[in-house]
Amino acid sequence: MSTVGKALSLLDKLSQLNAEPGLTDVARLCGLDKATARRLLVELEKHGFVEQDPETRKYRIGSAPVRLARVREARYPFLRIAVPFVRELAETSEETVHLAEFSGGALSTIHVEDSPRAHRVIVEIGTHLPFHATASGLAYLAFSGKKQIELALSQPLESFTEHTVTDPAVVRKMIDETIARGFSISSQGLEVGVVSTGAPILSPTGQPIGSITIAAPLVRANAATLNGFGAIVSAAAKRISEKYYGSERPMGTATQARGTG
Repeated sequence: MSTVGKALSLLDKLSQLNAEPGLTDVARLCGLDKATARRLLVELEKHGFVEQDPETRKYRIGSAPVRLARVREARYPFLRIAVPFVRELAETSEETVHLAEFSGGALSTIHVEDSPRAHRVIVEIGTHLPFHATASGLAYLAFSGKKQIELALSQPLESFTEHTVTDPAVVRKMIDETIARGFSISSQGLEVGVVSTGAPILSPTGQPIGSITIAAPLVRANAATLNGFGAIVSAAAKRISEKYYGSERPMGTATQARGTG
């Protein structure tokens, strides 16, 4: 991996932590020796991507990524446009709804609207969503094209629970089912007791840019409920696409999306 790649990987790892790590923790987390980790941190700090607490000597995300995020959102207001639809879907379903965006080869949660119920699914912003183990991932992957599907299934598929599907052939079947009905279903793939229903948010060419997903406790999600969630999450995804891209409508169909590179 290049120096730039290592620095970006370090920054990504740092963004996923709930507590501020020290140098030793950063080196261990990133699989680097302390000298290399220190050198990368110094460069990232110099450009404002990380900050070091002067007293504890621990590190946190700096202001530069925030500035870049604000610039991007101002020019490409995906989050601002999508949030009202996410909120509306959460109110309608009375379950947790989360929005994900594809960036840097991964699908990550960028917004969450919690269920009003006491027994609810908790999703954290920044969570990486494995393609094979989540409804968000399956929805994105199913409509992303043949090359992306092949690439994802050529990698070792990690098992997160005893219910995670790690057989590529079975995942392909789940992808085919997702394409056929227009939304995905994942049962306990990433977390035991959670079932999710997701749909892709498509560009005018039919290429997904992200996904929107309803996550519910397994005890409240029977087949009829999931099909109902599938219908409303698909409708929400379509409305977000149309609002974000203006008068242009997503052109890709299930068949077209599967057959493209």
